[in-house]
Amino acid sequence: MAVARDQAVFWYGCNMTRHGEVIRTTARLLDAVGLDAAPSGGPANCCGSPKDANARINEGMAKRTIEKFNATGRGTVVTWCPSCHMNMQDSMAPVTPTHFETVHVSAVLHARRDRLRPLLLRPVPARVFLHAHLGFNGRVPVNALVAEVLRLIPGLTLVEHPYRAPGHMCSALSGVPGALADAQRATLAAMAETGADTLCTIFHSCHREGVALERHGVRVMNWIHLLAESAGWEAEDGYKAWRNAADPRAAVGEAQIAAAGEVAFERLVAPELAKPPMV
Repeated sequence: MAVARDQAVFWYGCNMTRHGEVIRTTARLLDAVGLDAAPSGGPANCCGSPKDANARINEGMAKRTIEKFNATGRGTVVTWCPSCHMNMQDSMAPVTPTHFETVHVSAVLHARRDRLRPLLLRPVPARVFLHAHLGFNGRVPVNALVAEVLRLIPGLTLVEHPYRAPGHMCSALSGVPGALADAQRATLAAMAETGADTLCTIFHSCHREGVALERHGVRVMNWIHLLAESAGWEAEDGYKAWRNAADPRAAVGEAQIAAAGEVAFERLVAPELAKPPMV
């Protein structure tokens, strides 16, 4: 007789298009620890934050997303993005009734770490500095949860250092002149002090900014990448390769550029890939 599996929605947000391998690997991890988590994301399942300046549109997008989640009949929504998680608590659920609880993916994998541990058989010899922020940790103790999950990986040493970046993730710093550069300098200094050789990001905007630091001689990986490496799963970080390529256009490839559209690539993607490290 088949054993019933817990059901949930995996809400990966609308800002993860650069990191498809992270979404796919996270979904695979959730499945591996016994959660039937239906993936849901993209603009059709947005928290409304891209339209914060227009309250009517913002509310409409948020309501549509909640109604879709309610219609699934699944009692848990597993979040990835900290902004989505906070918006659900602060502005979405207070307006539109929800028929589910919202749980961050770090809490799910941490709670099921006894099922996760047997997957992590391959040693990952690395001294890892966790790129932790202060802001989201007040909602979900994500820094401690991710740290404990990473300690399941054989061969991995998680170094200790008190530095925590401000804000809930690096995108929150981009509007403050010099803030992101200061955070990256402090991160590199902490890594030097601890002898860390790998910077481990938690969130997607941090990863996008962090990968350029590989030009300073450190390895940058998301915590999901590290879990995949230990499990022996393929999770190639295409965005990191693009960002650090001598010719980003060649690295992306003309076929992918054509699929996205030349104008979209030149206006939205090329400037981002051409940015040097902030430090």
